[in-house]
Amino acid sequence: MVKKILLVILVLLIISQFFQPSKNNGSAASATDITHAIAVPDSIERLLSTACYDCHSNHTNYPWYSRITPVNWWLRNHINEGKRELNFSVFASYNNKRKMKKLEEVAKEVKEHEMPISSYLWIHNEAKLSDAQRQLLVDWATAAREKVLQDSLAAH
Repeated sequence: MVKKILLVILVLLIISQFFQPSKNNGSAASATDITHAIAVPDSIERLLSTACYDCHSNHTNYPWYSRITPVNWWLRNHINEGKRELNFSVFASYNNKRKMKKLEEVAKEVKEHEMPISSYLWIHNEAKLSDAQRQLLVDWATAAREKVLQDSLAAH
């Protein structure tokens, strides 16, 4: 009986490999990208690309294990959740209030080591940020938030 159950589970796992979720393969830099809304120095853009964009943009660099069901569905859900929270690819389309809120959250989450999340860092060593890199991101996000605020006040 146990052998039959294990065989059924194995067959179901094999069949499930043929049902893959859609990929997050949009343009890495679009007309609504954050770089079109605020100044993003090259050093910051590299950090965002390495540590943030896989879950917070319209383009994900997928690892080998993303082809394995059910891991691929978990990744897809995780990416969708990350993009719902903050999507750097459409950041320029946010209103100023939302831009300021998201930049404040970036600074807070990075400063408190909440981002990048630990489960992402298990596999993506390149996304681990040094204290200096964290401070660089925090300082940039804080200054960018202030710039958006100033621009917003000047427009009114």
